[in-house]
Amino acid sequence: MGDFNLLRRGQCLCLVVLLHLLHSQGQEFQENPSAGKEQTSQKTSTQTERTEQHNRVKRGWVWNQFFVLEEYTGMEPLYVGKLHSDMDRGDGSIRYILSGEGAGTMFTIDDNTGDIHAIQRLDREEKAQYILRAQALHRQTGKPLEPESEFIVKIQDINDNEPKFLDGPYKASVPEMSVIGTSVMQLTATDADDPTYGNSARVVYSILQGQPYFSVEPRTGIIRVSLPNMDREAKENYEVIIQAKDMGGQLGGLAGTTTVNITLSDVNDNPPKFAQKLYQMSVPESAPVGSVVGRVRAKDLDEGINAEMRYTIIDGDGRDTFDISTDTTNQFGIITIKKKLDFETKWSYTLKVEGANTHLDPRFLSRGPFSDVTIIHISVEDVDEPPQFDSRFYFVEVPEDIEIGTVFQSVSAKDPDVANNSIRYSIERKSDPGRYFYIDITSGALMTARPLDREELSWHNITVLAMEMNNPSQIGSVSINVKVLDVNDNPPELAKYYEAFVCENAKPGQLIQTVTAVDLDDPLGGQHFYYSLAPEAANNPNFTLRDNQDNTAWILTRRAGFTQQEQSIYYLPIFISDGEQPMQSSTSTLTIRVCSCDSDGNIMSCNAEAYTLPVTLSRGALIAILACIFVLLVMILLILSLRSHRKKPYLSDEEENVHENIVRYDDEGGGEEDTEAFDIAAMWNPREAHLGKIRQDMLPEIESLSRYVPQTCMGDSNVHGYVLAKLYEADGDPCAPPYDSLQTYAYEGEGSVAESLSSLQSITSNTDHDYDYLSEWGPRFKKLAEMYGVLDTNDPLW
Repeated sequence: MGDFNLLRRGQCLCLVVLLHLLHSQGQEFQENPSAGKEQTSQKTSTQTERTEQHNRVKRGWVWNQFFVLEEYTGMEPLYVGKLHSDMDRGDGSIRYILSGEGAGTMFTIDDNTGDIHAIQRLDREEKAQYILRAQALHRQTGKPLEPESEFIVKIQDINDNEPKFLDGPYKASVPEMSVIGTSVMQLTATDADDPTYGNSARVVYSILQGQPYFSVEPRTGIIRVSLPNMDREAKENYEVIIQAKDMGGQLGGLAGTTTVNITLSDVNDNPPKFAQKLYQMSVPESAPVGSVVGRVRAKDLDEGINAEMRYTIIDGDGRDTFDISTDTTNQFGIITIKKKLDFETKWSYTLKVEGANTHLDPRFLSRGPFSDVTIIHISVEDVDEPPQFDSRFYFVEVPEDIEIGTVFQSVSAKDPDVANNSIRYSIERKSDPGRYFYIDITSGALMTARPLDREELSWHNITVLAMEMNNPSQIGSVSINVKVLDVNDNPPELAKYYEAFVCENAKPGQLIQTVTAVDLDDPLGGQHFYYSLAPEAANNPNFTLRDNQDNTAWILTRRAGFTQQEQSIYYLPIFISDGEQPMQSSTSTLTIRVCSCDSDGNIMSCNAEAYTLPVTLSRGALIAILACIFVLLVMILLILSLRSHRKKPYLSDEEENVHENIVRYDDEGGGEEDTEAFDIAAMWNPREAHLGKIRQDMLPEIESLSRYVPQTCMGDSNVHGYVLAKLYEADGDPCAPPYDSLQTYAYEGEGSVAESLSSLQSITSNTDHDYDYLSEWGPRFKKLAEMYGVLDTNDPLW
């Protein structure tokens, strides 16, 4: 059995390391005696195993585990240990080799002496132990002298790593007003050193910044509140610095720090308060329902749900007129209009509004009440409103035979404002394109301006406008539905054009046609027509008429023996009347043709037979007739040509370029002495309009309209009716000249004995004009001839 010798160099270094190891093992034994016992038992069992192993394997060397300190910083390689075989005689015949983890890179061996050195800096935190294999070979033959065996090189820990907070910096929150000892969070620092060896990894926590608000437990790292009643509204954020130190906090230990940002979370510990006890607001009376009047806010120092508010109107005379709601942020109270405002009715309102928290914390109810009350005064501003009619709409029934100018409805509107301005009325023209109606501008009396016809238009939907005199932009409107009532003013007529046929072999009393009538009127009792032959045909010997009393009539034959040669067409006048008042009637003509029919009554032909003339015209007579017709046509064309030639004005090319209208005007007026042109008195006294002087130079072309106006009294409405009737008849008369219009005459036309008096062509000649022709114009131009020195006063011509 060989013996293993472990030799070491550097006795001082080995002694220090040995003492350090013994000291560490002694501390561990003191802290954990059971661990020491386990180590002792492990050593005993290891010795037993080795004894058993020595008994099993017979070899010439034995070694134990090697230990080496980490983080060696010396200049020379660190000596680990020595391998020696009892076969080594010191003659260099044995060569030692090393293999396994780190062989050749981390560890080397002297093949002659067996000394093992560490050539790299070792770090236990990277690798705690290395497993190596050693073998002794014969240097000459290379044969192994001993079986290969493993050994372990353990890296001994030193305190070279400080504690670290891996997740820092940290954020935490704790409710405000928390009691002392409330846990905030727990911190854990990690030390990479060996926790089973010495105190290198034993960490102790302490607080460097954050007192007196917070503290930390030294062993657990739990941060706790150390100051009561911390108020978020006073200070919300705190920065706390925590230190972790190894070696149990002893002097020389390594330390690491981290920052913890602690935020105080809000609790509902502050009641809301309005900034003012009285708010003044205003709103125009024209604001629609639902409009926002204003906003109020009860300010709460809390935040989030703890600051959410609910606003209610708890009192005031405006509770029914205004409403309050909370906005989407649950912070503001929005006041809106609930009912239509009217300045003239009520111009001031008062509201008592309460704002209260919606989420209460039972722990802080003693700080309440968590609500506040304020007063809101709302003033309604006056707005210039449009006129308002006394009714939202009007419905009127008017008979269609109403006279022009008759007032059938009066509307009334007033200014709702305090000023109560005057109102002027008018009709919106888009609603009455036919201009059937007229309204008095001041009284609002609605009257007809044109005849109404139910059969043409049975409903009129007109819009009447009311405008303030002082502010024309303020316009109110109202709708008037005019229903035109039916009057029996249309006679009944045959429903269509009838053409009857009678056979030559017809018998007396035979039905040849059934006729019906139509009436544009619509009486309440329905249509009822009466048929008969016209008085001039009452004793017609050929046909008769039978009224069936069902709005139809039969046309019957009264005799037989009709022949086309005798008479091929008969005209039968039919008299039709209705049963309404006033009765309306008409006479329509029925055309009856005589036709040849077969024995069954089927029509074969309705054309009369052509007869040949008894005398035949000669060829010469026909040529003479044609010649006469030709001569006649030539004469007609010649006459037409002469007439068109005479109508064409004799103008030169230069005169044709003058773009003026040519109007024939052969008479001259009387100037200011002509007082018979128009009598304005007829407008104000139509009764005597026809009794005044009648103009002698022309006949009146517009018939007097005084018949439209009652002759008893001439009020304003009568004057309006008269004017409207006169205007309607003048507009409908295409022959009536516009006596009040202005006509411009650029130059005279042909036909005047004085020819043209225009000066348009006077610039074409620079020579003196000869005015001798004025003496030839007659006595009317005597004064003009004297002005131009044509007449000799001593030798009068007239």
